[in-house]
Amino acid sequence: MAASQPAQHGKDRHPPGLYLLFFTEMWERFSYYGMRALLTLYLTTALISGGLGFDKSVAMSIYGFFTGAVYFTPLAGGYLSDRYIGRRRAITIGGILMALGNFALFAWTNTTGLYIGLGLLIIGNGFFKPNISTLVGELYPNDEGKKDAAFTIFYMGINIGAFFAPLVTGYLADKLFMTSANGVDHFGYRYGFLASAIGMVIGQVIYNSLGNRYLGDIGRTPVTTQTEGNSQGGTVAAGPLTTKEKQRTAVIVIITCFVIFFWAGFEQAGSSLTLYADTFVDKHFFGFEVPTAWFQSLNPLFIVLLAPVLSSFWIKLSHTKRGDLSIPVKMACGMILLGLGYMVLIMAVLQTGSDATNVVVQSNIMFIVFTYLLHTLGELFLSPVGLSMVSKLAPLKLASLLMGVWLASSGVANILAGYLAAYTQSLGYFEVFGLIGLMAIVMGIILLLLSGKLVRMME
Repeated sequence: MAASQPAQHGKDRHPPGLYLLFFTEMWERFSYYGMRALLTLYLTTALISGGLGFDKSVAMSIYGFFTGAVYFTPLAGGYLSDRYIGRRRAITIGGILMALGNFALFAWTNTTGLYIGLGLLIIGNGFFKPNISTLVGELYPNDEGKKDAAFTIFYMGINIGAFFAPLVTGYLADKLFMTSANGVDHFGYRYGFLASAIGMVIGQVIYNSLGNRYLGDIGRTPVTTQTEGNSQGGTVAAGPLTTKEKQRTAVIVIITCFVIFFWAGFEQAGSSLTLYADTFVDKHFFGFEVPTAWFQSLNPLFIVLLAPVLSSFWIKLSHTKRGDLSIPVKMACGMILLGLGYMVLIMAVLQTGSDATNVVVQSNIMFIVFTYLLHTLGELFLSPVGLSMVSKLAPLKLASLLMGVWLASSGVANILAGYLAAYTQSLGYFEVFGLIGLMAIVMGIILLLLSGKLVRMME
């Protein structure tokens, strides 16, 4: 019997399965970023005020380890999905584990609940993350030209969830459930974690209710059991990789190494940038004091606004005589934009200094707004293009595994980011932010110089 295919679409339209994955990823990111927006504040807030009372340096190291580990487990999740589980089932397993992880953070407001919750989130993300991105690529087996645009749309789903999450969980933690016990303000972090758990459950209900209708049989069986005529429109070869497949795999690994420097800077958002904004930024805006967690909504807000513009720009550029920018060039530009964002932030640090015990002056809120704007532009040049690159270049039998390798670069970067963030408490914000910005610009220039060679390896 012929395999069931995803719902069809017109020549110039994206398949409806893209939008199902869009909403599934949107709710998963709501869950993750809602929790992440509170994690550093939860760790550093005093026990009597509803936090765990960790030292700031220790808290940022824990944050870095957690955000790093969630990107390492996709290596194992991708391997198991390719060979044994199937991508569709892995997404469901991952979603359930992540919902339980956030619920553990809600139910047990102590270090035991912290480690159980973070552990479940790390494992669940390993099953979920590489497989949903790979499914997006599988929707376009014979339409490589649309993949960059499709992944940019998919990226909007990620960031709609990431935009609303800090607003909701930050409000619950900072406003709605603030009470006074013995004269001490008590923050409602646990209710923010509960909201994250509910978001994950909603995403899984949508995905499992509509998956058969809009995805057909793609991702239902492990790749190793697929034969010619599979849903991706190709054959899964049992033999060794060809020379061209090895070259393309090498390109993925090389570019993955470069983007570590990007994510090490970008992922300061949840740690050092959060603590800097909490202490050194004047958060009053037209008479309203902006909760610190809300600053993490700036990045996804800018992505939702700018992603359609860039998606349209890539398509129009591909139709010109010159053609679209190559993948390495786009990524190099993204790294340079990140570095420029830190140059803007350094101007704020020059005003405020780094001494949290003696804050004489606070910086204007627009410094951090423009920093996030440049970081967002850098992300749009790099991240959705990277997801598209892996789906295009990876040999079919290694697709989820190499997506895991791509995500693992963020794991290395997040651990590095945690160490860098911890140094802001000893070296100072100026030194650390300046180092990150300079390294991003230098590595971007090097990638530009290597772009011609990498493009030839990709062809």
